[in-house]
Amino acid sequence: MATSVSSSLPTTHSVTPASQAELVAEVRAAYDASTPIYPLGGGASLDYGLPAKQPGLGMELTGLQRVVDFPARDLTVTVEAGITMQALTDTLRVEGLRLPVDVPQAAQATLGGVIATAWSGPRRFGYGAIRDFVIGIIAVDGRGEVFHGGGRVVKNVAGYDFCKLLTGSLGTLGIIAQVTLKLRPLAEATQICVVPLAELASMDGLLDWLATSDVTPSAVEVFSGPLWREQLGHAPLAAALLLEGTTSEVTWMARTCAEELRKLASGSMRLIPSDDVSNDWQAFLEFPAAEAALSLKATMKPSCVARFLHGVSEVEPAASIQAHAASGIVYVKFPQFPPGGLSRAVVGNLRPLANECGGHLVVLSNPSGQEMTPQSVWGSLGGQLAVMQQVKQQFDPRNLLNPGRFVY
Repeated sequence: MATSVSSSLPTTHSVTPASQAELVAEVRAAYDASTPIYPLGGGASLDYGLPAKQPGLGMELTGLQRVVDFPARDLTVTVEAGITMQALTDTLRVEGLRLPVDVPQAAQATLGGVIATAWSGPRRFGYGAIRDFVIGIIAVDGRGEVFHGGGRVVKNVAGYDFCKLLTGSLGTLGIIAQVTLKLRPLAEATQICVVPLAELASMDGLLDWLATSDVTPSAVEVFSGPLWREQLGHAPLAAALLLEGTTSEVTWMARTCAEELRKLASGSMRLIPSDDVSNDWQAFLEFPAAEAALSLKATMKPSCVARFLHGVSEVEPAASIQAHAASGIVYVKFPQFPPGGLSRAVVGNLRPLANECGGHLVVLSNPSGQEMTPQSVWGSLGGQLAVMQQVKQQFDPRNLLNPGRFVY
């Protein structure tokens, strides 16, 4: 039994099942008693979503961390959902493989938690999101019934793509117990090309170049603000391109970047060699988890990222940002809670802007707890909410899984 991870939730007690059978038994007992259940991984995203209000059972999944099957030649692995992302990475690396999904706090974050929050980092541009790598899944619904989806399973239920349905569901439809993933080989070489930018408008030039260049970066990051000052050093705004592949491919891409982006750069460009990449790249992975008075995540068309960042600067000039620019994903860190309140800053300004850009905005973290309502955290879902509620009713008829934390 563990309590540290669930300390920020109103749990009366916590259990740590050591097997899928124990997990099923615990959920069925909670269902019979109509006890709310809070699925817990490594606790890396407990601030995400609305604060839980109903006392209930903390279901710690860290006891489920076995590697069930690893046919490396098939480029797949089946693992239990409580395995940490770092442990998974270490296991795959032995066979020269990887899951190219970047997450902060990898030693703490679990695979099940990453799937439940639909987390995808900088490499989403080059490889895809976590949902693209989940090919099989086993989960337990709110009644304690086991259901399966995708490959390497005994039973499939027609009508739902469970792999995608559970991705981003925040543990409200089922508790993920086991996952089968497709994998990619490790890159032979890696470099980062850092390009200082003169202004936000330069981002459009960078994306235009990317659309026509033969260079194929795995990630395109744009970053600025006080939290990046030590990383940037000489520029208030910069881009970083992650180059991966064979040694000859990376050498060619680095040389081409240096030649083709010279006119776009506002200062001297910097190439970070393979030996130094891991330390520098870690800052990009950890930024979304950095402490801040308010953390937001917005998605939009890549062509609108510069416009959105300009809107952020008008609301909070001292905000720090990281944008997966070519994927249209932006993380914003406020140094202080907006003086005008969450509703004015987010609901009144930034969310409408994200909507205009073909996307949406959610609150990742708000330590103050002020103005945390479904509208302020998630925005309006319109007609989607009715469909989501119907699905929720089928999987969790008593609303016991993470009640009140998501949109239900």
